[in-house]
Amino acid sequence: MSDDQRTETQRTETQRTGDERTTLASFLDFQRDTLAMKCAGLTTEQLRTRVLAPSGLSLLGLVRHLAEVERSWFRNVLNNEAVPGFWKHPDGSFAEFDVETADPDEAFATWHRECAHARELVAAAESLDVLGHHGEEVFSLRWILTHMIEEYARHNGHADLLREHLDGTTGE
Repeated sequence: MSDDQRTETQRTETQRTGDERTTLASFLDFQRDTLAMKCAGLTTEQLRTRVLAPSGLSLLGLVRHLAEVERSWFRNVLNNEAVPGFWKHPDGSFAEFDVETADPDEAFATWHRECAHARELVAAAESLDVLGHHGEEVFSLRWILTHMIEEYARHNGHADLLREHLDGTTGE
């Protein structure tokens, strides 16, 4: 894994005077960067560790989960790509939180790739009113970006607790 994928310590500045798309995109990138910071400098074993029993959460599980969330909302809902899940059990259920033998390099590469693709789709969209579909449900790009900020913020709270339990590191 390249150093920039596990040692990221810089976060995207949120745009305080930009238009709505720029503001939402910068807040989403800030949240993505926060997750990367929570994982920075940890070993494979630390990334896999579940430290808050009975929860099955680990930092690596969160990275894999958020790669799936990026795929689902941007590729499948917004862009109608029908890309299947990355980590599944033989029965088809999602396995992103099953990290006992998971490869952090693969997980971070997948997550970074999905984030980059999402950025491309957001930049190319005609407006925030572009619609995506999930079955009969319809979602605007504006809603998807807002939801993604919420999704990351919630999981970054989990990441804060996991990291503090792993090595005592606290932070923003």
